[in-house]
Amino acid sequence: MIKMTEFAKRRKQLMQKIGPTGIVVVFAAPPASRNGDADYPYRQQSDFYYLTGFEEPDAVAIIAPKRKEGEFILFNRIRNRDEEIWTGQRAGQTGACKHFGADEAYPIDQLSKKLPDLLTGREEVHYTLGTHTAFDALLMDALNKLRGRIRSGIQSPLSFVDLTCTVHEMRLIKSPAEIALMRKAAQISAAAHLHAMAICNPGMNESDLEAEITYQFQIHGGRHHAYTPIVGSGIHSCTLHYNDNNRIIKNKDIVLIDAGCEYQNYASDITRTFPANGRFSNEQRAIYEIVLEAQLAGIKAVRPKAEWCAVQNAIVKVITQGLMELKLLKGNLHSLLEQKAYTKFYMHGAGHWLGLDVHDVGRCKIHDKWRRLEPGMVLTVEPGIYIPAGTEGVPKQWHNIGVRIEDDVLVTPSGNDVLSKDAPKMIEDIEAIMQG
Repeated sequence: MIKMTEFAKRRKQLMQKIGPTGIVVVFAAPPASRNGDADYPYRQQSDFYYLTGFEEPDAVAIIAPKRKEGEFILFNRIRNRDEEIWTGQRAGQTGACKHFGADEAYPIDQLSKKLPDLLTGREEVHYTLGTHTAFDALLMDALNKLRGRIRSGIQSPLSFVDLTCTVHEMRLIKSPAEIALMRKAAQISAAAHLHAMAICNPGMNESDLEAEITYQFQIHGGRHHAYTPIVGSGIHSCTLHYNDNNRIIKNKDIVLIDAGCEYQNYASDITRTFPANGRFSNEQRAIYEIVLEAQLAGIKAVRPKAEWCAVQNAIVKVITQGLMELKLLKGNLHSLLEQKAYTKFYMHGAGHWLGLDVHDVGRCKIHDKWRRLEPGMVLTVEPGIYIPAGTEGVPKQWHNIGVRIEDDVLVTPSGNDVLSKDAPKMIEDIEAIMQG
């Protein structure tokens, strides 16, 4: 669990970055309607959570450096017994100050009245424009009220600064507490993948495996998926973001599962691929071995000061060489790499940042130069090879083999640490589990 002192430290760091003339305005995520009068399970907006730890909707955080009355102001819902009977207890204004470290807290319906005064004298508003039109309109209305007072000597902000540029750079480097939560998320997810391997049999529906994985997540504390799970068998193993998960698994199918839980708002993201009947065919084994070798090469490339692109460069070299040996690519290695011939079989990148969001924030390039990795960054390494039926120039025995192997990798001062290492991926281990 992340302590409130860490959220306070983040706010202090942010205030140091924006300077005494700036002010931060950040809105909580609104509830999302599913259908009728039913909402999706609530999930807080990640930047708002990162700065406050507050997980209720209908809230706005103001961070105002050097404000005498207090630098952290929270607008949130009032305590209401009748509504709390239906939807649960609220923090209220007292709880916002006592439990979440707000210097001042006000009912959310007072925001439009108090916001102009909070913006007075500030030069830059650090805010994410364009995310929610209702929030944009409320902020613009406050600015217009200030501009109407300009003749009385009131100064309104002179510019908007995109808040994400600052906060997302902060989020990119994980603290020890964040790493601990991500390690736990990866451990829960790895155990669920192992369980799926152990129970898989031809004749099951893909949805059966999804249900088993979900159950394993939840009984171990991963209440929610970090993203919609992918359980693809046969031809569906070759669809990158397949998530219908409703096909009967056949005897000679390969099964690809891309699933990770969220633990205390932090994501995991793991993919494993295995044979439905517990034994890799010769063709499945050959493709799997290439992807595994490529993934191990990619993980090896994760180290401090390495460029982001180094992981992809290591992966594509192994994949191209392996496909040449299987005669699925023809030519010389250098030319095939220059032509990016591997994209016929491997058409996505090596991975992405991981954190509060499964595709987490942070730039991969800075001033058109690849970013260098630093300790505390967490990324996925996920090469794959996909050969759906009908792939031009590929003999039939290779059809409907889709293999991806994905792990969550922390950059450490001396190299890397695979947070998801408990999920089996060696062929002999997978086959032993499935036949055990």
